[in-house]
Amino acid sequence: MYAGQNLPVQNVSPCPVGCSLKKSGHKGSPLFWFCNTFSTIHLGCHFFFKPLYIKSLPLSVLAPAHPYFAQALLEWYPRHRRDLPWRHTRNPYAIWLSEVILQQTRVKQGLPYYLDFITTYPTVHDLAAAPEDEVLRHWQGLGYYSRARNMHHTAQQVVREYAGVFPDTYNELLKLRGVGQYTAAAIASFAFGEKVAVLDGNVYRVLSRVFGITSDIAAPATRKEFQALADTLIPAAAPDEFNQAIMEFGAIQCTPVKPDCLFCPLQSQCYAFQHGMVQELPVKSKAKASRTRYFHYLVLRHDDTLYLKKRGAKDIWQGLYDFALTETEAAELPALDLAAAVTALGGTIDTSRAEEPVLALRHVLSHQKVEARFHPVQLTQPLPAAALAASGLAPFTLEQAHDLPKPVLIANYIDKSWK
Repeated sequence: MYAGQNLPVQNVSPCPVGCSLKKSGHKGSPLFWFCNTFSTIHLGCHFFFKPLYIKSLPLSVLAPAHPYFAQALLEWYPRHRRDLPWRHTRNPYAIWLSEVILQQTRVKQGLPYYLDFITTYPTVHDLAAAPEDEVLRHWQGLGYYSRARNMHHTAQQVVREYAGVFPDTYNELLKLRGVGQYTAAAIASFAFGEKVAVLDGNVYRVLSRVFGITSDIAAPATRKEFQALADTLIPAAAPDEFNQAIMEFGAIQCTPVKPDCLFCPLQSQCYAFQHGMVQELPVKSKAKASRTRYFHYLVLRHDDTLYLKKRGAKDIWQGLYDFALTETEAAELPALDLAAAVTALGGTIDTSRAEEPVLALRHVLSHQKVEARFHPVQLTQPLPAAALAASGLAPFTLEQAHDLPKPVLIANYIDKSWK
């Protein structure tokens, strides 16, 4: 859907470069304009003055073949791009690694993780051969841990099915586990120069604002609309450079908040700027309200041994280690019967030791909040083997616990408690 679709045709001014505009019809749709000078269709000669958007026109009309849009971005990019290591290589492994890490992650946060991974696992063979726990440990703090597991599985798939050589086309890349349309397009474009447009949040924002697109970008059907537009705009001569340029433009120029419209090379062609809709576009329906969860952690210890377990359920933090957990539904964490909870795990509290304070921590995820309380418990003796088998807990020294892959919440607790 395109904003301004009801603007009257008579409001469109003549093209300032002198082309002749001729009214034409399109299968019974409202009128559009044909630019004889450039032998292409413009909506109100879009790239030269106030645009006219007509909802019923096809995207091939809305994204004319005129090179101004791509040219402006390709001229802007070399002067403003950030110097990032994955932009200095055509190695598909390095590019894939960067794209996986940067999903749902800011460059500033993701850069040290990329450097760590590319140093620790310089080839796809190295990553494929690594234990999953080790990969998760290196990922710790980035969140969305399914990305790390999928990344590990993909590396193993590339080694197993492709002899360690990444597929070199968009369609083949889509066959890899965890590689979706965006990642496949990025690798195909940046590593192999394939003419396929990338579509991420930055690209959605730029296209929405420049072309006045009011479709909800959170709706699955909208992707086809934007993909068709982006595919029309991408130049054959430099598809990789164009993709980098439009994403970088959205990241540092056409930003979500306080975009730099004053010095924007697309300002005169931007529908959102011309119509005061910069903060209204792109349109994105609100995500579901995040829920709050209430966790009681039993931090069981015997002398210098800590007891942790690996989370196996398909819940948050799958495959990471935390303490024995009791989750409650109360709006506020109720008092916990420690003795009963410890007994249920096969342990006995050592009452001769001074009681340690309960520590409360909050952890905010993208879709939920965790209110946690950590209850330190000294045991009279180690947990018996039967209790370990039943609970999934395992004994670790403090040094070993530091090296386990853990949620940030657990890592923060350990750091606060044993510096």
